[in-house]
Amino acid sequence: MKRRSFLTGLGAAGVAGAVGGLSAPALLSSAGRAWAQSGEIPVGLLFSLTGEVAVVERTLHDAALLAIEEINAAGGVHGMQLKTFIEDPASDPATYADRARRLFIRDKCVSVFGSYTSASRQAVLPVVESRKGLYWYPTLYEGRECSRNIMYGGAVPNQQQQEFVPWLFENFGGRFYLLGNNYVYPKEENNVCRMILERLGGEVVHEEYVPMGHSDFSSVINRIRSNTPDVIFCTLVGDSDVAFARQYHAAGFDPEKMPVASLTRSEVEVAAIGGDAAAGHLSSAPYYMGYSSPENERFVEAYKSRFGSNQVTHFVSEAAYFQVYQFKAALEKLDPANITPEAIRDAAGGIAINAPQGEVVIDPNLHTHLWPKIARWKSDGQAEILVQSAERVAPDPYWAYEGEVCTGEGLVRS
Repeated sequence: MKRRSFLTGLGAAGVAGAVGGLSAPALLSSAGRAWAQSGEIPVGLLFSLTGEVAVVERTLHDAALLAIEEINAAGGVHGMQLKTFIEDPASDPATYADRARRLFIRDKCVSVFGSYTSASRQAVLPVVESRKGLYWYPTLYEGRECSRNIMYGGAVPNQQQQEFVPWLFENFGGRFYLLGNNYVYPKEENNVCRMILERLGGEVVHEEYVPMGHSDFSSVINRIRSNTPDVIFCTLVGDSDVAFARQYHAAGFDPEKMPVASLTRSEVEVAAIGGDAAAGHLSSAPYYMGYSSPENERFVEAYKSRFGSNQVTHFVSEAAYFQVYQFKAALEKLDPANITPEAIRDAAGGIAINAPQGEVVIDPNLHTHLWPKIARWKSDGQAEILVQSAERVAPDPYWAYEGEVCTGEGLVRS
């Protein structure tokens, strides 16, 4: 049967089921049996390959694709191959939502892996919840979200800021300049930073936000020079971070005295910035390319072999990679005839895998236990790890806010 006829047939089955009282789980189970018969499991990749965040998202796409190719080369899951459907949302939040609908509705993807910014995740959120799908989000984010349809692979504020801000305070001083792009992630992370600083006795000397893709930081540089903060706490992403870092370096600021401390800068941004301009500045993340482990050595070698010897891995591409293996581990726990997004989600809770950063575990709240690290960038584009957590840190997406807890049953308010 041709693919178009097959998809049309599935659509007709959905209509007939609605008339006849067939439940949504029964329809999904029917789809699972169809996938088992076809020998393929449909999965989607929803990463921007064009636009202002493509500098980062292309690497996430590549890392997820690498994991899919490795799994397929090893025989797939239950003897079935992962069939990949790729969409490019071109860095536009509204387009993420539209392409997510395609992947869930037209392509019947049992899971979709995608996106970098919180704006794009929040655009996809109502789509994935209304379709009862499963969305694997690899990026650090601001927390304060507790969806049962999203698997969160990146760090939340307690896994980046809980140790980082006090360490900055102790080593550089308590006068912080907060700078980010104008969307939800930087504003929420900076709010958490402000709360930690207040507890420590520090202060925010200035806070400002620029549009996505903003590239002229001359006025920002002038305000920094005027305010003379101890730390530039930075949540710029993509092209904006690259432009700011170059201009900050050109302005002659000394990172030994006034570092840029970033939650978002990784090896991929540093490669675009240039080693000399990035050297001496700081980042907080659960993974760095130079981290020593057998799993990381294999990951870096495979990534370079597949995408080029000049390519770099980083803390979001690592999560995009290990999330595909978490997905595989969940599938392996299921009957091939009963593969549904809900079943995958329920099977995923508690799964532990040896990721490049160390063993990571999926919490019942669908976030991930990670290994926080603080590092200083070197002129060769790699990071020197200065502080490493002695143990895995549990995710608490509502850590800074009293009375709200994300649990295995969803958000609980007291």
